[in-house]
Amino acid sequence: MSTPRIMLVHAHPDDESLWTGGLIARQIALGGDISVVMCTWASGTPRHRELLDALAELGVHDEPILLGYADLKVPESAPGRQRLTAASFDQEVAELSGHIRRLRPDVLVTYDAYGIYGHPDHIRAHRLACAAADAAATPTLYRESAPAWQVRSLYFATISDWMVAELADELFPRLQPGDFPGTPAHTLGLQLDVSQWITRKVHAIESHKTELARPSTVASLMNLPRTQRDLALGTECFLRRDLVPGGCDI
Repeated sequence: MSTPRIMLVHAHPDDESLWTGGLIARQIALGGDISVVMCTWASGTPRHRELLDALAELGVHDEPILLGYADLKVPESAPGRQRLTAASFDQEVAELSGHIRRLRPDVLVTYDAYGIYGHPDHIRAHRLACAAADAAATPTLYRESAPAWQVRSLYFATISDWMVAELADELFPRLQPGDFPGTPAHTLGLQLDVSQWITRKVHAIESHKTELARPSTVASLMNLPRTQRDLALGTECFLRRDLVPGGCDI
């Protein structure tokens, strides 16, 4: 059976490496097609260049697709463009569904409905990916675009409850008990062991020097003792929603 085509829809440069770097490296190792859509940060900005370096570490040499909206908290991420969360949702859906129809992925990967930890840009990316998958499969929408295409499954990156229990004190010290319970392990559609690709994943994350240079969850993660760091990076967890009977395994 052929390796399914995968499209990832991420909010910010570094998310692709942190949450799905192992999946990306694994897909490349399997000889599969992968495309990365980045919702924020424009071409030529520092974090765009870091994104290119990170993807190269993971084995991806195709240019990522940049929607080019501004990061919620960093307007200079896309000079002159609206923030992702303030732009026309219909326009965003039309744009992403056009890319889906053009590239025809079997699987779309994004964040869970809470954006993993509540970031508004992540939540927007989740809603955008879901809506665009539906729109891309509807022939009566965007008729000037490529022919309709049905994505077979959606995978939503999340953090399992066991990982939160192990790492929340170090990574999310400001959270109150119960604020971030994690996703119950029995509800996960996939717990992907990516320990084989941890070195590539670490190098990809380290490519995002701008993010690591400021106080951030990513910086805190990379400063953990290696055992804890590898625990966090060695398994990537996903919820799964099939859009056709049987869906698509990855």
